[in-house]
Amino acid sequence: MPRTNYTANPEFLNHIPKCDLHLHLDGSIRPDTLFELAQKYKVKLPAKTKAELNTKLFKDKYESLAEYLRPFLYTTQVLQTPEALERCSYELAKDNIDEGVYYIEVRFAPQLHVNENLDIAQVMLAVDMGLRRAKEEYNNSAACRKEGRPEFEYGIIACAMRKFTADYSKYYADLYRMHPYLEEKQLYRMASQDLVEAMVHIKRKFGVQVVGFDLAGEEKGYPAGHHQDAFDLAQRHFLKKTVHAGEAYGPESIFQAITDLKADRIGHGYYLFEAGSIKDENIIDKELFVRDLAQYIADRRITIEVCLTSNLQTNPKIGSLKNHAFRKMLEANLSTTLCTDNRTVSHTTPAKEIALAIDAFDLSPEKLKNIIIYGFKRSFFFGSYPEKRAYVRKIIDHYEATERQFKGRTK
Repeated sequence: MPRTNYTANPEFLNHIPKCDLHLHLDGSIRPDTLFELAQKYKVKLPAKTKAELNTKLFKDKYESLAEYLRPFLYTTQVLQTPEALERCSYELAKDNIDEGVYYIEVRFAPQLHVNENLDIAQVMLAVDMGLRRAKEEYNNSAACRKEGRPEFEYGIIACAMRKFTADYSKYYADLYRMHPYLEEKQLYRMASQDLVEAMVHIKRKFGVQVVGFDLAGEEKGYPAGHHQDAFDLAQRHFLKKTVHAGEAYGPESIFQAITDLKADRIGHGYYLFEAGSIKDENIIDKELFVRDLAQYIADRRITIEVCLTSNLQTNPKIGSLKNHAFRKMLEANLSTTLCTDNRTVSHTTPAKEIALAIDAFDLSPEKLKNIIIYGFKRSFFFGSYPEKRAYVRKIIDHYEATERQFKGRTK
């Protein structure tokens, strides 16, 4: 039966208020900007023209996770000055504002951008300055103030790395040089703790809108437990916590994230229901483990940051989007929010991700509204709790006004 409800209308999806809670800065640089900055900073790209970037670097389909991650080798190289960091952050916020996205949480690994001329405080200040500039421009604009739209808000999430080597950046090179006798897992632990301490200091001293702490990178062989001390420290300083888990490894990775690291949200969580992918020999009844894990997540409303397009690209074996684990998440009534992951690398936007979900999973208007509003509710909002409640109320009012405008209309 063809879909006739108004949620299938692209114009409706452009107008409703949207958020993006899983958004990587270095995966979301405008291709034109990347090309320009690469020329400016003498970074050699695998493309001779801007047009070639979308065929040789940013693709619609990737063969593997390794190929998907290849663009980051180049994007991180151009993000090594305050000017580049501020510009790309500003443009990212502007692009979202233009698409009706009112709240974003931008995440990246600050330690990857430390060099001889740039310390971690300067990195964070530059990103915050770009986001703040876009926010102030929009919130003081006639479109926002006179038309009664919600304000644009943002937060920054700092990513620790599950795995790194000395050649990742000057920070990591110095860490290896100063501690030549430490095992790698000890270096991982130390780097994560350094990052939390730096974020707490920078947030307090400079007012940078750091709202959360994340763990990203290769899951297999690099367990979350290596970073438990850092996440305990983050909790003691009231930083919210999200963890990349279940993106390319089994349910036990998600279990580690919510038990060892006390994650408030899970990034991806694709393998949550894959009992057959469990590697831990101590888990005897794998199906029971998966059911209990899903129930635990549901009971505590631990939100899963679902990235449909990204998952299809990094896990080609999924095949059709209809096979995505999001279907089981919906059936289990889990708390979920739809995210882009990497706008440029995945050629996507929040509206595109929502449209994919509507088409593949036949989301009712009520279910769609709940998913989108709950994303705002489960955000790591920088302001006070009363301020967050007031902001979410504005979002709901704007969503419902848009519904009234489009009800009865079709594509």
